Amino acid sequence: MFLATGLGLGWLPKAPGTWGSLLGPVLVYGLGTAGDPVLSTVAGIVCFLIGVPICNVGIDVLRSKDPKQVVYDEIAAFCWVYLVVPLNPWTAVAGFALFRAFDILKPWPIRRFELLPRGWGVMADDLIAGLMASAVLSALYWLVG
Repeated sequence: MFLATGLGLGWLPKAPGTWGSLLGPVLVYGLGTAGDPVLSTVAGIVCFLIGVPICNVGIDVLRSKDPKQVVYDEIAAFCWVYLVVPLNPWTAVAGFALFRAFDILKPWPIRRFELLPRGWGVMADDLIAGLMASAVLSALYWLVG
């Protein structure tokens, strides 16, 4: 549950997904994967695969299909956000904002991935939101610099 709730950030009363997402850039920084597509992909796959059972624990303990306190999925998604863009103050803020926008608004096809069972659905919609944020962030980075 400690990992599922993002080291406890998921228990904060207002906007737990946003609070949990703050750990995403920290995770990427700690792993040193930002801007390296190979390392980011490996980290993203590993975080996703271990995230499914982590989120399943949260689902079982909290007895909810997608409990708001479970924020591991938001954190792990940041491996994808900085897939090809280096992490610096500008990209950290822009990537965070883009990911939160995609995660909250859930444009097509993100919402469809929530339909997968249990931890797979919890993790998959954020993976897609992370990839979509990555695409926009990459375009902005290469256009604006």
